[in-house]
Amino acid sequence: MASTKGKKRVVFAVEAEPQSEVAVAGSFTDWEPVPLAKAKKAGEAKFQKMVYLPEGRYEYKFLINGRWSIDPACPVWAPNEFGTLNSVVEV
Repeated sequence: MASTKGKKRVVFAVEAEPQSEVAVAGSFTDWEPVPLAKAKKAGEAKFQKMVYLPEGRYEYKFLINGRWSIDPACPVWAPNEFGTLNSVVEV
C-alpha cells in the first residue's frame, strides 16, 4: 500500500444513474480513468472515489457512460487542449 504521509484525502463524487459506469481521470492519474464506487445506500445515485494527493493543483474530469463531464459541484475550471473545460482541485 502506498504511503499517505504528507498527502491529503480528496473525495471525488458525482451523481449518475444507478446503473452507470463512472470513472475519474485527471492529472493525478495521467488521465487514465479510475472507476468510482457506487454509494452503498439503496436508491442513491452517487459514485465516489477517495484518493490521497500531495499538495498541488490538479485538473480532472468524470467519465460517465463513455462521456466526459466536468464536476458540477466544482466552481473552478480550466480550459484544456480539446476546447472544453477541466475541473480543478487545489490540495
